[in-house]
This record gives sequence, C-alpha cells and structure tokens, in this order.
Amino acid sequence: MDDLTAVSALNALSHVTRLAAFRRLVQAGADGLAVGALREQLDLPPATLTAHLNTLRAAGLVVDAREGRVIRVRANYAQMNALIAYLTENCCAGQAACAPALACPPAPKGPRR
Repeated sequence: MDDLTAVSALNALSHVTRLAAFRRLVQAGADGLAVGALREQLDLPPATLTAHLNTLRAAGLVVDAREGRVIRVRANYAQMNALIAYLTENCCAGQAACAPALACPPAPKGPRR
C-alpha cells in the first residue's frame, strides 16, 4: 500500500458514521449486509448512508454486489489488512519481536503488584 491509498482509507474511516458502518460490515463477516439492514442498524436516512458508503467504496474499504433487488455490501478484508500491514510495517523498528497488527505483545511475566 502506498501513502496516498493509506491516507484515503484513513480519511474514509475518520468519520464516526463511516467508522460505525465499516465496523458493522467487518462484524457481519464474508456475507456482509444488505444496504437496508445496515441502514436500519445505523438508523440513517438512505441518502446519508449512500454518501458514506460511496466514500468507503472510493477508498476501497467496501465492495457491493446486486443480488436481485438487494444490494449487499461487504468489507474489503484485503484492503483492511493491507492498511493494517502498512500501519505496522515498521513496528518495533522492523524487528521480528513485534507481533503483527491484530495481536498485542504478551504482558511481561512476573509478580503482580
């Protein structure tokens, strides 16, 4: 991922409603959600959700497909993972001691105070 693509994705996620929509889609998994179901979950007017989904789509974070009369929206996990990898590629100065993005380093062992 290049800098401009990362900035576009981060910009798309920098709005509370878009972040909430993206997180719902990530939670929904590979099946995604029908636009109407996502709209109901977020309690948004249709035009507002459309504008937010257009921003996420332009950043490559969501994809959609028509299924009959329904448009189903899915998180683009490849783009999400590429963003996470981009943000963490220099973690711990590039040393292997640092776990990738989704894992936290283990807590130090020893007595608790």
